[in-house]
Amino acid sequence: MAAAKADYYNILGVSKGASADELKKAYRKQALEWHPDRHKDDKEAAEKRFKEINEAYQVLSDPKKKQAYDQFGHQAFTQGGGFGGGSPFGQAGQYGPFTYTYTTNGGGGNPFASFDFGDPFDIFEQFFGGGSPFRRARAKPRYSISVDFEDAVKGVAKEVQIEGKKRKIKIPAGVDDGSRIEFDDFILSINVRPDPRFERDGADIYFRESIGFTTAALGGEIEVPTVDDTVKLRIRPGTNSGTMIRLRGKGMPHLRGGGRGDQYVRISVTVPEKLSREQKNLLEELREEGL
Repeated sequence: MAAAKADYYNILGVSKGASADELKKAYRKQALEWHPDRHKDDKEAAEKRFKEINEAYQVLSDPKKKQAYDQFGHQAFTQGGGFGGGSPFGQAGQYGPFTYTYTTNGGGGNPFASFDFGDPFDIFEQFFGGGSPFRRARAKPRYSISVDFEDAVKGVAKEVQIEGKKRKIKIPAGVDDGSRIEFDDFILSINVRPDPRFERDGADIYFRESIGFTTAALGGEIEVPTVDDTVKLRIRPGTNSGTMIRLRGKGMPHLRGGGRGDQYVRISVTVPEKLSREQKNLLEELREEGL
């Protein structure tokens, strides 16, 4: 005795008075939930449920089939049931909103054993419009690579192993931590190791430089490193701690071209913790003069 088939309305979770729009929304929800690719731990059960969902939608979304189903139930689609005889789905044809084919393994057995779902994400492109929300994440394999800060500044060519094959890839100047580069057959995520000297904000670089109390008061010239070289920097007399000096064009290259960012040198004034007697006397004289 064959097992009774589930009610199509129950399968989609709608009432008999559901509108076409409600049927479509219900179908979308169920199809997303039971798509076989999302149930790899029990794919056979998901395939069975997925087929039931599509059969239910195909019948209930067709006014003539729906009328027959409402009047006769599943019996309308059995041999001699009054709907052209046999299943309305056959062995191949329109399966829900998309075409499908499957074959049996001869002599009975599970009709889904060699079921061909094709690309498991076609349903989203053909029915929901646009690309699948899962396809974008799975279209290409993803890999990651770590590079030094200096490599991110200047760009670098690396030889890597991708799927067992040696590949030479070029990482462009200006990549940031978390940047993604899309190649023909894979996507590469970049991890940039931090530099102990520089901080980065987009294309701008920040560097902290300490100067002595007398240099801050009297002014002078210091040397500071940049991502390219070392430059001389003039300190104005009376420079306060926290002063920012901008070095135009000394930052990171813009990833998509168009020049470079800037480097900012943040000045901190170092106050000596220990002073000689002579130094203390000099500072006392300056304080008496209001300095």
